Amino acid sequence: MVIYGVALLSISTLVGVFVGELLGKLLGVNANIGGVGIAILLLLLITDYLKKKNKLTLTSQEGLKFWSGMYIPIVVAMAAQQNVLAALKGGPVAILAAISAVAFSYALVPIMSKESRQKADIEKKLKNELHV
Repeated sequence: MVIYGVALLSISTLVGVFVGELLGKLLGVNANIGGVGIAILLLLLITDYLKKKNKLTLTSQEGLKFWSGMYIPIVVAMAAQQNVLAALKGGPVAILAAISAVAFSYALVPIMSKESRQKADIEKKLKNELHV
């Protein structure tokens, strides 16, 4: 079951790295800007979309859950390889990118939380209607 989800993880990673490199080139920085974060967001969005459309088997969902859990240590290892001091010396673009990413993430938390609560409320109502 571990193998399932690897293709989706790989596609997300490749697209994220490509977009991060493209952003770096557009901003005049010789670095990948946010590629790993883009990959994670892409993985989450695609997985959520496929779940909503019932396109993922239970085995695939378990595989994706495993690889999603493995992704955090991978991100930490990748971040440890980054030369933060060189990025900060490179100019304000690195600082702006970091602040923007954090601000964007904080802005998404209430939105995602609200959606999650609404989904839980709907599921609770459906369960109550079925048991009545």
